Amino acid sequence: MGIASMLQIDEMLGDFNRMNKRQSLYQVLSFAMIVSSALMIWKGLMVVTGSESPIVVVLSGSMEPAFHRGDLLFLTNYKEEPVRVGEIVVFKVEGRDIPIVHRVIKLHEKEDGTVKFLTKGDNNNVDDRGLYAPNQLWLTKKDIVGRARGFLPYVGIITIFMNEYPKVKWAILSILAIFVLLHRE
Repeated sequence: MGIASMLQIDEMLGDFNRMNKRQSLYQVLSFAMIVSSALMIWKGLMVVTGSESPIVVVLSGSMEPAFHRGDLLFLTNYKEEPVRVGEIVVFKVEGRDIPIVHRVIKLHEKEDGTVKFLTKGDNNNVDDRGLYAPNQLWLTKKDIVGRARGFLPYVGIITIFMNEYPKVKWAILSILAIFVLLHRE
């Protein structure tokens, strides 16, 4: 660390020491309000979109040229809307934590009204049966997290970068927390 960095840290600690108990409590409550506001916005989006994860980041190039790695997708998952061939869906497979973004290529509708479908990445040579849970050949509506309704190109690359380099993520979050706690306005 350089002398300038040490002086900045010393200055921030001095600011914190000069705060009285009321100011310190106010800063902690402000930080808690920021975190709780973000959580409320997320939960509100979940209710409005009907999706457990209304915003996802594309993590691979399997959907190129439609979506690229790092694109931010906006999802909806209204239960009354039927799944259609050609639609881009985000689904979770049993035993995998990370959802997959792929296109519906086949639909299988039974007489009793149940619908099963098969997916494939636009940039992949084969369908997704190899990605599904063992002995699972088709997806059902319960596997769907949401359907892509819009996207922002490359905005999610920050998320990918922070997940690939966790030390950077924790450094950024720590700096933001310190800034919120020590900032007096």
